Amino acid sequence: MYGRADADADAALVAVGGRADELGGLVDVTTLAVAVISVGGALGGTLGGTVLSQRANREQNRRADLERERERHEQAIQHRRDLYARLNTTARAYRVAARDAVEASQRGESVEPALLDAAKEAWADEYSQAQMALARDVLDVASALNKALGVGYSVVKQLPGSPDPDRAYQRAERWFSGPLSDGVYLLRVTLRHDLGVETEPHFEQTRLRMLTTLDDARDDLARLLATERARAA
Repeated sequence: MYGRADADADAALVAVGGRADELGGLVDVTTLAVAVISVGGALGGTLGGTVLSQRANREQNRRADLERERERHEQAIQHRRDLYARLNTTARAYRVAARDAVEASQRGESVEPALLDAAKEAWADEYSQAQMALARDVLDVASALNKALGVGYSVVKQLPGSPDPDRAYQRAERWFSGPLSDGVYLLRVTLRHDLGVETEPHFEQTRLRMLTTLDDARDDLARLLATERARAA
């Protein structure tokens, strides 16, 4: 017979089964939560690592860009410095070659025209390149000096046929040791100021004054030479 004891036993089994199901459900949920957390942590770690890696790459690229820009800037400055050095050197050499030719002629020595012509061509080459790179104020000085050197070249070439040799030699000496020498000096100082090597508070006024003096002296000498050529013709 199915008695009360049996009923109590069945009820106990049902209760135990219910608790087992509940425990099983809790275990499944806990396992799922742990799995989700583990996956989320892995994904989070992966994404976090990716973000950090991207930031590191951007910073590395930024530093590389800055370094390349610094190198380009330094190369540009060095290129300009080299150009200025050659411009200054050839200007001085051209003036010295013309002055030496005048002094040699005055002493009655033979003058080698190839030396003066070589100095003239060297200056012309550097000046041609500089025209494409010089700032306006520097170009004004280089242009004025180029014209002055050209007049000096004419002085040397016209010496042999001058109607008044003594006066012509004195004029040539004054030109090469005075205005033209000052013009070469002005170019050098202007180049140094442009490079920042030399700084004088009132240099702009000095530059304009010396430039005007050089232009005036060159125009006066050029007129005298033109008059002599006309008379000789």
